[in-house]
Amino acid sequence: MLTLSTAYWCVLIAALLPYAWVGIAKGGGERYNNRDPRGWVSRQENPRVHRAFAAHLNAFEAFAPFAAGVLLAQVAQVPVDRIAGLAIAFVIFRIAHGLLYIGNRPLLRSTVWAGGFACVLALLVMAALRVG
Repeated sequence: MLTLSTAYWCVLIAALLPYAWVGIAKGGGERYNNRDPRGWVSRQENPRVHRAFAAHLNAFEAFAPFAAGVLLAQVAQVPVDRIAGLAIAFVIFRIAHGLLYIGNRPLLRSTVWAGGFACVLALLVMAALRVG
């Protein structure tokens, strides 16, 4: 049974994903330098480091609209199973997105990015329709 708690766990997982991707970036290059982290990334020659860092940034970009969508859908009293189902789908899409980004699979990465974006749009539209 899907509950609102399920959606909240998904928000937590989505909040932690950027840190997983940056951990991969930091572990894949030359000795990490915390004095100049962004400069360190730009000096790396390993393209996997750059892709993992890009996945890190993209995960941050995707988080706020997703969290807002979950909360607005809850406030608008969208059925809990729809909120939780979309939240689970979003997390699956975002995990796949990061793995495909790091693995250099741009077409599949863009496809799963669109799936995650569709989940966010669905949450926001359902909230707007319930309120309006």
